[in-house]
Amino acid sequence: MKLSKLVIATAILAAAASVTTSAFAQAKEQFIPVLSYRTGPFAPNGVPWANGYVDYLKLVNARGGLNGVKLSFEECETGYDTARSVECYERLKSKGASFVQPLSTGATFALTEKAPADKIPVVTIGYGRSESADGTVFKWNFPIAGTYWVAADAILQAIAKKEGGWDKLKGKKIALVYHDSPFGKEPIPLLQERAKMQGFDLQLLPVTSPGVEQKATWLQIRQSRPDYVALWGWGVMNSTAIKEAQATGYPREKMYGVWWAGAEPDVKDVAEGAKGYNAVTMQHGAEPQSKVVQDILAQVHAKGQGTGPKGEVGQVLYMRGAMSAMLGVEGIRAAQDRFGKGKVMTGEQVRWGLENLNLTQPKLDALGFAGVMRPVSTSCADHMGANWARIHTWDGKQWKFSSDWLQADEQVIKPLVKATAAKYAAEKKLTPRTPADCQS
Repeated sequence: MKLSKLVIATAILAAAASVTTSAFAQAKEQFIPVLSYRTGPFAPNGVPWANGYVDYLKLVNARGGLNGVKLSFEECETGYDTARSVECYERLKSKGASFVQPLSTGATFALTEKAPADKIPVVTIGYGRSESADGTVFKWNFPIAGTYWVAADAILQAIAKKEGGWDKLKGKKIALVYHDSPFGKEPIPLLQERAKMQGFDLQLLPVTSPGVEQKATWLQIRQSRPDYVALWGWGVMNSTAIKEAQATGYPREKMYGVWWAGAEPDVKDVAEGAKGYNAVTMQHGAEPQSKVVQDILAQVHAKGQGTGPKGEVGQVLYMRGAMSAMLGVEGIRAAQDRFGKGKVMTGEQVRWGLENLNLTQPKLDALGFAGVMRPVSTSCADHMGANWARIHTWDGKQWKFSSDWLQADEQVIKPLVKATAAKYAAEKKLTPRTPADCQS
């Protein structure tokens, strides 16, 4: 009897030790949820992004983690569906989410309402709510390195330069062919503001998701003959638009896509037919020679741990995923610098880190992003931190940069951000943070 009790007691102690050890092991890992879509009509574009995102997280671990803290992650398939994205978020947030990157503007709108209560930052690299650049109102949103208003302004700058100056846009027709969703509607306020300023006629042409049927849209374009077409598409919508432009004889060199409509999957099936098509880039393009790509190939793929095909490493959307992961991870690193190196950070601590990013060029170079992107510096008032872009053009076989660096005009964008953020604050009865609030 005594022996039996001793065995039971020993088993209990062993189980407790096991739980403690397991909890400690888990506590030493920084969890990052991965909301991705590898199925459905948007998969051709969603897959390379997810592969780049996950490969970069693996690279961080291969480099030793963040001051010894390894990253853990779990993917959840959203199908680019807002409801499924929210379900994924709800399921994964309890695992101690450092931040969430929805990879969907619709999901961003939904999660914006949840983030303050859950204390989980919503990081949107190149998408989401453009007005969330105002950190005094959107404390938990981080559209780091560029919003759709930056993209739209850069496209218009490129068009104006081609025409010989802003004044030459007066009387021109510019059509926006856009995905009929929150994503596609995002650039409209900026384009409307610029249309008033520069005197061009803006034509709005929505396309029903997923965008495989556009014949009526391009019939309108053939009839109205706009001088330029801006394409705000994603997934199958992009290649469909280029094919329809080819079929109707619309010059591809007069088309400018958003940075989600300027990657290899958008043009590879059209090939020579897409020659001359332009797209704004979120700083980077295809970067197969970059150091971060070489490190991923050597430290991840060479060890048989690559997430996708080796041949896509360094392509446009793969780089977008890697860049997105890097910016989130650097938010964790910045938090560690303040709250304790070698420790797992809470979502609230990571929020502080994302708000205090200072990625100088030497820091980016050390991370392997030399030549890929420019410095990023966020603050309480500025949750975007950079407003640079470039244009690249498809030559029939590959993307090549065709512009110098373009900086979005903050004299146009900032008033729009402040006015739209103030409207949101009034609707939600929020009190914007003051400089004193930001110091706390």
